[in-house]
Amino acid sequence: MPLTTSGNRIFPNFHADRDMTRPSKLGIWILAFRPKTLWAAVAPVMVGTAMAFESGHGALLPAFAALLGAIAIQVGTNLANDYFDCKKGADTQDRLGPTRMTQAGLIRPEAMKIGIVTAFLLASAAGGYLIYCAGWPIAVIGVLSIISGIFYTAGPYPLGYVGLGDIFVLIFFGPVAVGGTYYVQTLSLEPAVLLAGLGPGFFSVAILAVNNLRDIDSDSKAGKRTLAVRFGRRFAQREYLISILLASFIPAILVMESRQHLWSLLAIAVPLIGLNAIRTVFICSDGPTLNNVLATTGKLLLLFSVIFSIGWLF
Repeated sequence: MPLTTSGNRIFPNFHADRDMTRPSKLGIWILAFRPKTLWAAVAPVMVGTAMAFESGHGALLPAFAALLGAIAIQVGTNLANDYFDCKKGADTQDRLGPTRMTQAGLIRPEAMKIGIVTAFLLASAAGGYLIYCAGWPIAVIGVLSIISGIFYTAGPYPLGYVGLGDIFVLIFFGPVAVGGTYYVQTLSLEPAVLLAGLGPGFFSVAILAVNNLRDIDSDSKAGKRTLAVRFGRRFAQREYLISILLASFIPAILVMESRQHLWSLLAIAVPLIGLNAIRTVFICSDGPTLNNVLATTGKLLLLFSVIFSIGWLF
């Protein structure tokens, strides 16, 4: 059984082959943040900011605050997921994904709760500035985002446990994030912005789909009724593929509507770069391989958003 130490403590549940050996305290917290998934927070802010600058009303300080708030909300959500999945028994030493810090004993539950509160306080601080810039609509978005982040895995009917996680991810990491970023800079909102938000939103659903595919057995045992658990592996595999394809169609729809921004069509090619990841989802089910696919999908999301954003500006 792989072991790692910190001081005089031994953590028998830490998977050294999957994460790292002898983790530092900072390294443990960074792993708990799940950095490979944070592109889901960065990408929609990038898209919303690019569209705001193309409109002639971009503003760097609100854009930076939106980025800080989005990352803090996702980190808080990830920490809450780590804590509540452990409390509910969804995370065990037999899980196939990367080590979860509360379950492995690497972060004490009390410390994890402090981390959750700190992350959401940082998000609230960024939100306070954005409310000053753009008014009460941002307060509503911020409160709903934080509540949804907490109750994704907390409460008697957590979103992630009843099969609503995919809808939450599509909405909040898609149109809400892109539209909110655009609004705090322009004080306006266009239908095209919300439609553009579906691009990163669908890619984020693909990230969740491969995550749920990987954890389908442990989630089923723990009573976590994700869509993968409810409808099976084949559904999760198809959800992954369809989400990526739907995301790639968004630039084409926007260009057909606007008759402009032809360079943004280059983002359609991103699924071609991800063909190996798509193929892997359909033929492999082992944890380390799907962990790599998850990380690759995050990079595809970033690449899609970079190409779309640059193309929209030109």
